[in-house]
Amino acid sequence: MPGLVPGIHFAQPATMQGGWVYIMASKPFGTLYIGVTADLARRINEHREGLVDGFTSRYGVTQLVYYERHEDIRGAIQREKTMKHWPRQWKINAIAAFNPDWADLYPTLSA
Repeated sequence: MPGLVPGIHFAQPATMQGGWVYIMASKPFGTLYIGVTADLARRINEHREGLVDGFTSRYGVTQLVYYERHEDIRGAIQREKTMKHWPRQWKINAIAAFNPDWADLYPTLSA
């Protein structure tokens, strides 16, 4: 119709790339770290090899003990923020339910 300005449209992906929330530990019931990533195997390798300076390298947090997949990275980010505010016992309970032996799960990840 004359005189109408067409709307500006931005292409938006149907869904954003998925993500992972994970918990790492220095040892069973030791120091815990919660993180989020789009590439779990790569990120855990970075922690294990000390490729990034920070909390995990400073405190020797190298064992993957818990992870969960989210279809949308935004959901994973929100879950990470929520879990970081949990009391320590809730984090321990989540690990115990998922991985009762506190085994390092990194070797089980597909490359």
